[in-house]
Amino acid sequence: MAAMAPRIRDDHFGRRVITFSCCRLPPSHELNHKRLLEYLKFTLDQYVENDYTLVYFHYGLNSLNKPSLGWLQSAYKEFDRKYMPGTLPGGWATPVSERARWKGAPPEGPRVPLHRYKKNLKALYVVHPTNFIKVLWRIFKPFISHKFGKKITYFNYLSELWEHLKPDQLSVPPEVVRYDEKLRNLHSGRPPPLVKTPPPRPPLPTQQFGVSLQYLRDKNKGELIPPVLRATVTYLREKGLHTEGLFRRSASAQTIREIQRLYNQGKPVDFDHYGDSHVPAVILKAFLRELPQPLLTFEAYELILGITSVESSLRVAHCRQVLHGLPEHNYAVLRYLMGFLHTVYAQ
Repeated sequence: MAAMAPRIRDDHFGRRVITFSCCRLPPSHELNHKRLLEYLKFTLDQYVENDYTLVYFHYGLNSLNKPSLGWLQSAYKEFDRKYMPGTLPGGWATPVSERARWKGAPPEGPRVPLHRYKKNLKALYVVHPTNFIKVLWRIFKPFISHKFGKKITYFNYLSELWEHLKPDQLSVPPEVVRYDEKLRNLHSGRPPPLVKTPPPRPPLPTQQFGVSLQYLRDKNKGELIPPVLRATVTYLREKGLHTEGLFRRSASAQTIREIQRLYNQGKPVDFDHYGDSHVPAVILKAFLRELPQPLLTFEAYELILGITSVESSLRVAHCRQVLHGLPEHNYAVLRYLMGFLHTVYAQ
């Protein structure tokens, strides 16, 4: 899921912008679509209490990773529900559509409202739509309200999207950018430029982003805590703990790229120069997000998922077993990071 994690930015109106890129979807046989839906809801739940914009990059959807129409319909119905799992008998809150079945007063127990997925969605931008999207729209149109349909806008080119959003505040996958250039060349009658895929370059000796923790450890004389992690945590401990919205607000994409370049070139970074505690927080998140392997590792993925099925009295021991099975550098970084996050939580 990390490869398809939505990027959170702000648009011209200060609304959160969530992007979804089909080119990052794995093949369907490798994807648990039930977990995909849970992941989408979990991500949206963090932002949809307020107005937000959704950008959907259609390029990259193909026969291998295309979800079934049945799943799309069930997903739409799931987001259309008025209430979410709560504490009613049976473990589920009753949707509004079922109120007619109540005789007299509703069942006891609180009904937990879902976030307003559709009401607070102010714009849905579909970039590079194809015939598949048009067919899909015809299928779902009878189920979609006219008011919601007015929120959907189609853009054939990225330049049309930039009339509504800031390019430097939106993370667009390079595959989408190349496809957009190809479309423009075809439209103008020019042949698309020949693109030779360069061989992968070895990382710089001072590289900090996009390399493994083992690589960083070897390059830093056995030091288990990477320099970027230590520098950002140290700065935030000293000057950022009382910053409102820490780890929730974004920063200029251009500034983040500049700092990453400085770190990768082995040059010093002075966060005081940027005058914004959100900058080191975003750098910290970018460092973790760009690790080739997640901090808890791919190998531990199934063990972590299995924790919920372990008897409650044994879960702590099971968690310890999973953590002790991590590589030394992963465990050290995780412990360091959790210690800092505990401090943030206590403020």
